[in-house]
Amino acid sequence: MKTRFKESTSSKRRAARITQPSLKSGKGVKLEKSLTINRPASEIYSFWRHLENLPRFMVHLKSVTERGDGTSHWIMETSKGKELEWDARIIEERPNEMISWQSLEEADVDNAGSVWFTPAAGGRGTVVRVSMKYSPPGGKVGVAIAKLTGQSAEKELAEDLFRFKALMESGEVPRTQGQPNGGKK
Repeated sequence: MKTRFKESTSSKRRAARITQPSLKSGKGVKLEKSLTINRPASEIYSFWRHLENLPRFMVHLKSVTERGDGTSHWIMETSKGKELEWDARIIEERPNEMISWQSLEEADVDNAGSVWFTPAAGGRGTVVRVSMKYSPPGGKVGVAIAKLTGQSAEKELAEDLFRFKALMESGEVPRTQGQPNGGKK
């Protein structure tokens, strides 16, 4: 007697999530930001390429877990305490030069982008340029509300890159927690 096993719906979804990109062409909000870091491109690329390092300077990221097959699992916490999760795949990589990625199906935040590591003119470090698109929860209305409340993705990306620069140049991320507020209440 032959036994037949039926693949569960959740395992089919999981397989699709691992193989299919989620952000469709022409969709999403685009962000671009760059800054110069006084370190060689190879050092900066190596640090960034170990994706588990990213929560060290990206404050909303709780964790990134690399799976070893070019995919990773990301957990982010919003300013309101909600957790968002997604899987992503590295879709192109040039050592010491660039990394590009795309989230996979069923992502809470569809996103895609690239990070470029270009030697700065005159041997003055490396220009790190992040270019990404994402479909925020709440769509374009959510983006407008975030901008009005001072919580825009552009601002967060700029602050993340500033912390990354500080970490790469000084070995630590600047913190204001526990510092006096200068007499202001």
